[in-house]
Amino acid sequence: MSKAELVRRYVLFLFGLFVNSLGIALATRANLGTSPITSVPYVLSIRFPLSLGMFTLFFSLLLIAIQLIILGKRFPKQFLLQLPVIPIFSVFIDLSMALFWFVDPQTYPAKVCSLLLGCLVLGFGVFIEVAANVVMLPGECTVKAISTRWNTNFGKTKVAVDVTMAATAAVLGLLLFHTLTGVREGTFISALLVGTIARLFGRLIGAPVQALLKSRQLSQA
Repeated sequence: MSKAELVRRYVLFLFGLFVNSLGIALATRANLGTSPITSVPYVLSIRFPLSLGMFTLFFSLLLIAIQLIILGKRFPKQFLLQLPVIPIFSVFIDLSMALFWFVDPQTYPAKVCSLLLGCLVLGFGVFIEVAANVVMLPGECTVKAISTRWNTNFGKTKVAVDVTMAATAAVLGLLLFHTLTGVREGTFISALLVGTIARLFGRLIGAPVQALLKSRQLSQA
C-alpha cells in the first residue's frame, strides 16, 4: 500500500468517525434510547455532570483494558491505534450533540423519524470506517478480542456484546434512577438496523470506494 493510499484511508476513516458521531447524536436526541455501544456512557451522562463524549472516552479505555485482559500477550500492536482515535471520537460526539441541539422531537412519530435517520447516518459512518480498513473502534476491537480468544463467530459475538452493553446500561439505569432509563426500543432498533444499513452501503458503493482509494491517478494529481 502506497503512502498516498494510506493517507487517503486515514482521511476517509476520520470522515467516517465524524459521520458516525452525527448518527449517534441524532439517534440519542430521539429520546428512544441510543445505540448499544453508546448506551452505558449515555446513562452515566444523564446522571453525572460529564458529557456523553467524556463518558465514551472513559468507557472506551475500559474496553481496551478488557481487551488486554482477554488477549494478554496476544494483544495485537495495531489495537494500540485505538488510543489516539478515542479522544477524537469523543470530541466528535460532543460536537455532534451540540450541532443537533435543536433536535427535540415531541411526538412519538417524530422521535421514530429522528431515530431512523440516526440509524441511517450511523450505518453510513460504519460503512466508511470499514471501507477505510485502518483502525477499529474499541467496540469492534473488543468483539475481535473475544472471538480470537475463544474462537467464536465475529457476527454472533458482536450480537452478544451488544446485548451485554444494553443489559449493563439497563441495570445502571435501574440502580441510578430506580427505573429503566436510557435503554428503550431505539436501542434494539439501532442494534438491528445499523449493521444491515452498513452492509447495504457496502454492496451498493463498496467497490467504487475501494477503487477510488487505490486510484493511482489521485496519487499523481
